[in-house]
Amino acid sequence: MTVTEAVVSKRVALMVTTFSSFLTTFMVSSINIALPTIGKDFSITAVKLSWVATAYLLAAAVFLVPFGRIADIYGRKKIYVTGIAVYALTSLMATLAPTSTVLIISRGIQGFGGSMIFGTALAILTSVFPPGERGKALGFNLAATYMGLSLGPFAGGILTHQFGWRSIFLVSTVLSTLLIPVIILRIKAEWADARGDRFDLKGSLVYMIGLLGLMYGFSRLPSLEGVLLLVSGILILAFFLRIEKKIVSPVLDLSHFRHNIVFIFSNLAAFINYSATFAVGFLLSLYLQYIKGLNPQEAGLIMVAQPITMALFSPLAGRLSDKIEPQIVASIGMGLTVAGLVPFIFLSYNTPIAYIVATLLLIGIGFALFSSPNTNAIMSSVERRYYGIASASMGTMRLTGQVISMGIAMMVFAMVIGKVKSTPECYPLFLRSTHIAFTIFASLCLLGVFASLARGKLR
Repeated sequence: MTVTEAVVSKRVALMVTTFSSFLTTFMVSSINIALPTIGKDFSITAVKLSWVATAYLLAAAVFLVPFGRIADIYGRKKIYVTGIAVYALTSLMATLAPTSTVLIISRGIQGFGGSMIFGTALAILTSVFPPGERGKALGFNLAATYMGLSLGPFAGGILTHQFGWRSIFLVSTVLSTLLIPVIILRIKAEWADARGDRFDLKGSLVYMIGLLGLMYGFSRLPSLEGVLLLVSGILILAFFLRIEKKIVSPVLDLSHFRHNIVFIFSNLAAFINYSATFAVGFLLSLYLQYIKGLNPQEAGLIMVAQPITMALFSPLAGRLSDKIEPQIVASIGMGLTVAGLVPFIFLSYNTPIAYIVATLLLIGIGFALFSSPNTNAIMSSVERRYYGIASASMGTMRLTGQVISMGIAMMVFAMVIGKVKSTPECYPLFLRSTHIAFTIFASLCLLGVFASLARGKLR
């Protein structure tokens, strides 16, 4: 490959993976805005409606590691383009869904396709860009993620209001389909650094069942069903770790990561960070509409401060991590996130909007400074043959952390408010719930600072 071809490949790989990162997060945030309309159209309960979002998240998390390993063995480009194709097809299925059940199934299969994308996109970028340029590329990729999160609520709200919720899935169908020929025709290389290894089907199945039990069980706490599922999931995952030691080509080869302190603690820090921050948007959305009396559009305008800040600062943070130890930049970012979570513990009826916006800006800067360098540290700490599994493990930490974060918020609500409708009489209890939840999140994030510092130096 000539120098010019290599430059073109890098540009195309960055463009394609960045666009898919934007598209997947745009879809998630757009659909969240459309959920009330979907529930009204199908006349379904709130519990069943929640599965429109949950089915996608669970499927994506459960299949991420297996597909990361499959990509390492059979080719990352191959799995990536397959994921885009599945995403396009299931978006069309959702567009045409005649019932809520079909829609939920479509979303689950879409999460299946999403896991192929999440498990390979960062691995492809890491394969194409050398260490000195990697942080910058990963920063742009994360910036696209945050732009998707930023634009989703606004664009999704406009599409839903003007054309109905099905138009969101139709847009996803068109954009995903247009991406496929670009990948096939413009990205000539293939990466399969573990070619020849056998795929661990048994271990993959045990892993997926255990993770599903863990995540779904946590989302059902504090019910007895949730406790049983959570304990079962933990036991099954413990069994998974045991059998993986005896397999020649395991789906998750922990022997290569056992002494990789940077990899272990960077993943732990990512898990803690997402567990402590993902539910912030959910809680603030309810607070701004219930307590402050704002409409969804006004609330969305305020909350967009955080993801836009993330998008602006992520490329800068990525470039910094190419020159400065990721341990330092990411730990500072985690510390700023803690500083941003603490003020939310004191939310009240009279909290000024400017106070909320300033705090969101601080969290946005902190998250950007943490996420890009942390991603750079994870992907740069492993050999090329493990890029797929490293990318998948990081995606699993993100998705699992998101489920745990929502689980914490819902568990606090269940214990403080109970299963009652949201009425003004319950608002004092709602405020108390937010105080408890943000106290837990700030404490978690503080632990994340120590996990980030404990990773040691990459270079």
